[in-house]
Amino acid sequence: MRSMAIKILFPSFHINILACLIINIIVTLDLVGGGGGDGKGNGGGSNGSGGGGGPTFTFQSPAVPPIPQMPLPLPQAPPLPLPPPIGQKPLVFADQRLAVVYPIIQKFKTTIVSDPLGITKTWVGSDICNYRGFYCDNPPDNKTATALASVDFNGFQLAAPTLDGFLDQLPDIALFHANSNTFSGVISTNISKLPYLYELDISNNNFSGPFPTAILSMNTLSFLDIRFNLFTGSVPSQLFTQNLDALFINDNSFMQRLPDNLGNSHILFLTLADNKFTGPIPRTISKAFSSLSEVLFLNNLLTGCLPYEIGFLKDTVVFDAGNNRLTGPIPFSLGCLDKAEVLNFAGNLFYGMVPEVVCALGNLGNLSLSDNYFTQVGPICRSLIGKGVLDVRKNCVPGLPFQRPVPECVAFFARPRYCSYAATYTLIPCMHPHSSFPPSVLPSLPPSA
Repeated sequence: MRSMAIKILFPSFHINILACLIINIIVTLDLVGGGGGDGKGNGGGSNGSGGGGGPTFTFQSPAVPPIPQMPLPLPQAPPLPLPPPIGQKPLVFADQRLAVVYPIIQKFKTTIVSDPLGITKTWVGSDICNYRGFYCDNPPDNKTATALASVDFNGFQLAAPTLDGFLDQLPDIALFHANSNTFSGVISTNISKLPYLYELDISNNNFSGPFPTAILSMNTLSFLDIRFNLFTGSVPSQLFTQNLDALFINDNSFMQRLPDNLGNSHILFLTLADNKFTGPIPRTISKAFSSLSEVLFLNNLLTGCLPYEIGFLKDTVVFDAGNNRLTGPIPFSLGCLDKAEVLNFAGNLFYGMVPEVVCALGNLGNLSLSDNYFTQVGPICRSLIGKGVLDVRKNCVPGLPFQRPVPECVAFFARPRYCSYAATYTLIPCMHPHSSFPPSVLPSLPPSA
């Protein structure tokens, strides 16, 4: 039997069409010719009969290498919205005021770079009043509402680069305490817009820059504690006329002369220690701070003599002016500080006698006069030395142990010493059991230079 092979060549760009034609021709021939046949009339066909024994045709296309099929880019469909997490319900707040502060808290949470105690793990959900460090109450303008009234981060050890955008955006905040964290930056001027804030404690952090003057326009503020930070520059004199109960600005780097006129205030706690304040202690101190319970001037650069008017601080429990450059004798008027428990004048340039009327104070538990140039101690004061109440080490008192070398004392007294209003130093403006004289009250004196 003869076979006929027909070889058909096509252009390469019709390869796909060629494949379809070949398939159609083969199928057509198969249907028409009834199959290949065996040359004896016994063909295949679709019904088992047919074909007469005609020639068999085989179509061959030229060998063409396969063309790689590149997937066509599909049009990008818009992303489908994610279904809500299983079991999560929409946030429902107890009051609209809480809904307002929720995003403020959550935004502040993202700025916290250190949270060793895991405080912020509790800042989840709509129950803001149960967030650790957050406390709710009824605001003054609506006793039926619930608002975020207090924040207490004391000792949480949180760290964030700023409180700006958080503290100043809490509209109902009344108390903000953040002692002993690692917050930094400057204090926003917007805090002056907080209508209810009356206690602000940001002590023991890393705040810097000048004194936050926005505080001066906060009429509601009664407690200010910015100690142990990195504030610099001067303190506005208006600060001492604010309606404050407590003012703690110690352990910063404030540098200025204490204002001569401290105004009039009812401050109970005045703490200016560990700065660089200069000048004398103003003689207006008793008039300005007649209610003072505690005053700390220690570790500054104060000079001059102690004013007689200190004796009018009848409510003072602690008066500490240690480690300055103060000089002169100790005024007898200090014997009128009946409530005094701690008096510290160590590390200065005081001299003369230690007043017996001061040693006779009934509540005195610590009278520190070490590292000065006192020369005389009476019997009442000597009894306090034995009790461990009075410390006069490193002075110039003959016969007492642990005194300065004589040449050192001689060198000190070789230079003239002078205090204005020297006549006031032996006056006692109150009845005193250890004085045989009636109270001596001086007429008004001009301010000290």
